[in-house]
Amino acid sequence: MPRLIQHIDATSRSKKRDVLWIFFGSYEVEGDIRYLKPADPYYEHNLQRVKVIEWLTENNISYEPCGYHADESCRRSYDGQLYVDIPFDRTDPIYLKLERYLENPDGSMRLPGVIFMATSYQKALANSHHDEPGFWERWAETF
Repeated sequence: MPRLIQHIDATSRSKKRDVLWIFFGSYEVEGDIRYLKPADPYYEHNLQRVKVIEWLTENNISYEPCGYHADESCRRSYDGQLYVDIPFDRTDPIYLKLERYLENPDGSMRLPGVIFMATSYQKALANSHHDEPGFWERWAETF
């Protein structure tokens, strides 16, 4: 059954704050172009993703699937990324626990193929026109 998954920037606007998300794959650079490359099209079987979900569940940290930042120039499939429903707050003990699990002290990722990211509320506001009723329906008619 199809499931509606919210773009991460829409989640940020609805929460009115910076939001955290986890991507499973790698960060690639080709010339001036930077992009996220999913680890596996069958994200349900990604062992790192399974491991992270188990840890989030064991630590009572809410999460849900999320889409990439909305982009009017393309459509992207869901690749297994997760929105983590805790504030990006380096004074919050729950955030710090998550950060210690996912990152090394130098900020590099602790788990291979797992990228921990934040989307700023300010960046998300750039797409606020997407929240207008019927925006995506009108967009789809001309895509």
